Amino acid sequence: MKTMTQYPIEVKTTVDLTALEVVRIMQARINVFVVEQNCPYPEIDEKDYTALNVMMWDGDQLVAYTRIIPHDDPKYISFGRVLVTAAYRKQHFGQAIVQATLDEIKRLDPNRPIKIAAQNYLREFYASFGFEAVSDVFLEDNIPHVDMVHA
Repeated sequence: MKTMTQYPIEVKTTVDLTALEVVRIMQARINVFVVEQNCPYPEIDEKDYTALNVMMWDGDQLVAYTRIIPHDDPKYISFGRVLVTAAYRKQHFGQAIVQATLDEIKRLDPNRPIKIAAQNYLREFYASFGFEAVSDVFLEDNIPHVDMVHA
């Protein structure tokens, strides 16, 4: 069995992704955010053009993913589309990809706070990284979310 360090993490702009990487990412995002969460809303958006993609791989198979994006409020930076593919769940890859994402954000922009719209059921997960809820629960794509900030 592989250790966590044997799953490489890569960070690339969307324009630098290979065709295979784009396909693997979009397959995973559609499987998780459209099919599994029964959320029939467009998955690909304008933010993908400028996103910084944080990816964990097992060979050519995507293990986990996030995208770093500008926040609507320019005083923040954000990330989202956090996922672990089905075959790799319950093995702490979620923690690993979020930590890698936070590390990359701090490397790129160490003084800007991070604001995310977290699915409400993951509030404690994000709190374990130092995020604090700053809003009431609201619906986004018919799923309960909460705004959270990490200073």
